[in-house]
Amino acid sequence: MADPELRQRAIALYDRFTHETHDRRVFMRELTLLAGSTAAANALLAGIGANPAAAALTSPSDKRLRLQEVEWPAANGRKLRGYSARPAGPVVKRSAVLVIHENRGLNDHIRDVTRRVALAGFVAVAPDLLTSAGGTPPDEDKAREMIVKLDLAATVADAVVTVNWLKRIQQSTGKVGAVGFCWGGAMVNQLAIGTGPALSAGVAYYGPTPDPARAVRVKAAMLLHYAGLDTRVDAGAPGWVAALKAAHVAVTEFTYPGVNHAFNNDTAKDRYDKTAADLAWSRTIAFLKEHLA
Repeated sequence: MADPELRQRAIALYDRFTHETHDRRVFMRELTLLAGSTAAANALLAGIGANPAAAALTSPSDKRLRLQEVEWPAANGRKLRGYSARPAGPVVKRSAVLVIHENRGLNDHIRDVTRRVALAGFVAVAPDLLTSAGGTPPDEDKAREMIVKLDLAATVADAVVTVNWLKRIQQSTGKVGAVGFCWGGAMVNQLAIGTGPALSAGVAYYGPTPDPARAVRVKAAMLLHYAGLDTRVDAGAPGWVAALKAAHVAVTEFTYPGVNHAFNNDTAKDRYDKTAADLAWSRTIAFLKEHLA
């Protein structure tokens, strides 16, 4: 394992690459200079980047779940595709949770998270918000490039329509929440602004924040998880939290000391922090159960 200071500098480079520059050649050149050799750089990257081959925490063959690839109407005649998970057995009305992916798109890790939500007793749906661009590709660098090119207003509109669709489906009680990670965390904040009272609860993991002036439009209860070492996202958190409180939104915020952005992603071994992830997840499920009851 790299020494902690070197690893943190590598993570800072990686975050700049994945969220700002999207230029892998420049990133690898800088990482190689930092690490001292190409081999050392590749070893660092293996730890700080997500590994698509990492084992899931849940199984797609779990008999306790009913899993489907689904399609539904989005905004302005568009359609969205995604992944659905619910407890197996007869259809029983349950609260619904929208699971919003990172800037890698709808991948196996997010499918795994969707199954975790379903195992907690919800109808869970993870949309592929890259559907309009042809769907999430296997290459995560390409997925990030596609995410950057999305029309934000159209993407939020698709998510808003999805919330309203989830309120009406046969197995739904009509109560809908959302949980998202990184880019998906930012989308949860945007969705809360766009849906008004249609969304009952929103959980944003290390999600970049919108203009605090828009907090007055949020009606959902909000749970915000931040990583203590994530200076990029954390810079906007105080203003957003303060604006939500001023707008009388039921908001709860937790910052987890000493952990990195994406601490919940168990496919990135040097970012994942099991203690923080487990605590945040227990808080997330309790929050959703409270506000979607």
